[in-house]
Amino acid sequence: MNKNELVEFIATSADISKAKAALALEAFTVAVTKSLMKGEDVSLVGFGTFTIAERAARNGRNPLTGASIQIAASRAPKFRAGKALKDAVK
Repeated sequence: MNKNELVEFIATSADISKAKAALALEAFTVAVTKSLMKGEDVSLVGFGTFTIAERAARNGRNPLTGASIQIAASRAPKFRAGKALKDAVK
């Protein structure tokens, strides 16, 4: 499912216009993004939790040349599915 299909599904399910559904989806993504940027987790009970994963600096290898390289520390968004979502997918 892509973004347009999701907007259409939300509009149909909630009996609202596609424009309002698109605004709601955009508001959701902005809210999750801003919370993660602040370092806050976003928990949706039964669905899952959005968090930030801290990756430490480490040594790696260039697969082409085999040379050792330094990989910088980074932060990455992470999603952990909730029990209800896991059970529904089984």
